[in-house]
Amino acid sequence: MPHLVVLYTGNLEAEAHMTALCRTLADTMLTVRDEAGKQVFPTGGTRVLAYPAAHFAVADGKADYAFVYLNLRMGRGRNAATHKQAGDRLIAATREHFAPIFDKRPIGITLQIDEGPEVFDAKHSNLHPLFNKP
Repeated sequence: MPHLVVLYTGNLEAEAHMTALCRTLADTMLTVRDEAGKQVFPTGGTRVLAYPAAHFAVADGKADYAFVYLNLRMGRGRNAATHKQAGDRLIAATREHFAPIFDKRPIGITLQIDEGPEVFDAKHSNLHPLFNKP
């Protein structure tokens, strides 16, 4: 963890370059630091996934409206300043990515951050050791 899931209306598929957005958002997450300057999100645990909605309804349906929903899920223990820093950085990166589309068509963007408690949390990964070398 953390996992950032991006859901977006399928009408953005041709113009949104979602793979580039995923990389930008993952890189942005890796820049978040705590008060001591320590990286907040572990490199090996950072995931960004994007899914188009094939079926959707936005607003009154009288135009080709689009929508992007980002949900960052992180483990418990980070303070409000860290939540805000992560949110501010992620929404800024998202706004920058979608600026050219935003100027051409109606689009809504929402970012929400959720933090535990998990009722069940299992992990199996060999990614972390790749980045936790002394």
